[in-house]
Amino acid sequence: MSKEEYLALAAERYEALEGLKKHEDFYSYEAEFDKIWTALGRQILENTVSQVPKNHRKKTSSGPGTER
Repeated sequence: MSKEEYLALAAERYEALEGLKKHEDFYSYEAEFDKIWTALGRQILENTVSQVPKNHRKKTSSGPGTER
C-alpha cells in the first residue's frame, strides 16, 4: 500500500470524523469513533496483507505437505 492509497482511505473517513462533533455525550462519541477507526484499520490491514477472497470458507489450493 502506498502513501497515496493510505491517505485516500483516511480522506474517505474524514467527513465521518467531523460528524462526531454533533454527539452530545462522550459515550456515543467514543462508540462512533471506535466504529470508524476499526473499519479503517480493517480496510488498511486487508489492503496491506492481501485481497479478501469472495468465499472466505474456501480453502486455498496447495500441494500435499508430506509424502506417504
